[in-house]
Amino acid sequence: MNGPPQRGARAIAVLARLALACLLGLAALSAAAGGGELRSRYGELREQLRDNNFHRPLYIVSSQDGDTLRGDIYAVLDHPFAEVGGALKEPADWCDILILPFNTKYCRAAPGQSGASLSVRIGRRSDQPVQEAFRLEFALRPVAAAADYFESRLDAGSGPMGTRDYRIVVAAVPLDARRTFMHLSYSYGFGALGRLAMQAYLATAGAGKVGFSVAGRDAGGEPVLIGGVRGAIERNVMRYYLAIDAHLASLSAPPGQRLEKRIGAWFDASERYPRQLREMDRASYFAMKRQESRRQQTMIE
Repeated sequence: MNGPPQRGARAIAVLARLALACLLGLAALSAAAGGGELRSRYGELREQLRDNNFHRPLYIVSSQDGDTLRGDIYAVLDHPFAEVGGALKEPADWCDILILPFNTKYCRAAPGQSGASLSVRIGRRSDQPVQEAFRLEFALRPVAAAADYFESRLDAGSGPMGTRDYRIVVAAVPLDARRTFMHLSYSYGFGALGRLAMQAYLATAGAGKVGFSVAGRDAGGEPVLIGGVRGAIERNVMRYYLAIDAHLASLSAPPGQRLEKRIGAWFDASERYPRQLREMDRASYFAMKRQESRRQQTMIE
């Protein structure tokens, strides 16, 4: 005859299964909602994706809300949905992506009890030693991996110069058998020190640089591209988008050839927008990224 301990254990097991079912149900509802919103956004942006100055199906927007900057890119990728989700899931893939922009000096993935983390170093100069570069510790958080919706997030609570709440979010839905619609969002917050650092950058290395959004028209009717801090966030989110696209393109090559294909694809794509993204010549970029990629395979902080 079963006594109270056995009945209590069965009750706990039943409650645990119910709790798990509720969590799975909420996750499914969240994925369905996220996928529906992203498909609606595709419908709203269909014309902008088809006719723009990027020469690819892409739309970019930025915003500043108080002390938070955010840049968003919506793009159609010429890759199947399953391939996109698989290539943006593993921590090592994210390091292959994040190392491509010119100012990322190092990325190392590490497992953890609450999920994977990425140790990233961001430099102010192309030749800056990695030990002097700013450190960001990202937590990789898978949000959804359904058959028709993918979402993953990178979060860092603090950054250099008083910046904080860094977040990179990638979400995607399939359009057809070979195309995927992706939303990439990049944001961070800043305080007084961060504001001063940004002002110094815009007065020196960032002087004259612009973003991609049209802020208005000049006297001759020509578009005036947005500058300042919103121009800077647009340049950053574009660099990450091009890195994701280059990583996806490299997967068709044999493993030993993927690095060269990634860095070549990223550099060539960035050269389409020289006013915003040009920082160095091809040979310098290739030499730097080969060295940094070798280092991140061997160096452990």
